[in-house]
Amino acid sequence: MHKFANPARFMRLSSRLLPWLIAATIGLLAVGSYMAWFASPPDYQQGETVRIMYVHVPSAWLAMGGYTFIALASAVYLIWTHPLADVLARSTAPIGAAFAFITLVTGAIWGKPTWGAWWVWDARLTSMLVLFFLYVGYIALNHSMPEVQRNGKIPAILALVGVINIPIIKFSVEWWNTLHQPASVFRAGGPTIDASMLWPLGLMAGGMSCLFAVLVMLGARTFLMQQKLRRLQFSAK
Repeated sequence: MHKFANPARFMRLSSRLLPWLIAATIGLLAVGSYMAWFASPPDYQQGETVRIMYVHVPSAWLAMGGYTFIALASAVYLIWTHPLADVLARSTAPIGAAFAFITLVTGAIWGKPTWGAWWVWDARLTSMLVLFFLYVGYIALNHSMPEVQRNGKIPAILALVGVINIPIIKFSVEWWNTLHQPASVFRAGGPTIDASMLWPLGLMAGGMSCLFAVLVMLGARTFLMQQKLRRLQFSAK
């Protein structure tokens, strides 16, 4: 694992992966968007509003997956003090927060015609809002002190404590009586969504996942270049 924690090796590897990931992002989102907005059928109950699902559901998956990655990277940083793990966690936070925000906004837009309200204090919605605030808290802690005096252990501990919210989001529809529908893709009996909707959803999820990875890599590369620049400025004094 130590060889993968080398910033120089990460810079070389990411420079090779980025063009492929960008191409995959464009291709998957182009095909997925066409299928989601034009080729897939409307829902027999929700009509055309079901198309919000193709953005809302992948955003929720990525918001949860992003925070889980931050927690894992924070654990690696606390145990082995790998600086790259801290950089990757910090790079993931604003991207994950953006996807959590998109989840909340698209959920509100979808909820208005479905439930008759923009917002309800449903267990799934409330726990997703908590996830957004956890992202904001993690970002705020990282920016609460000058870079040269920053203690990365404090935000890492917050990330590990907050990860308990992820299973709450996942299983909230099973643990409590909620308005939010239960899982229809990742479930024991297999997906309950018809293939005409499942394929566009999968393509959109794949494209948005590639976009997430591209943005995290670009953010991490920016952090590493800024650190290198600071070291050069310090040595020049």
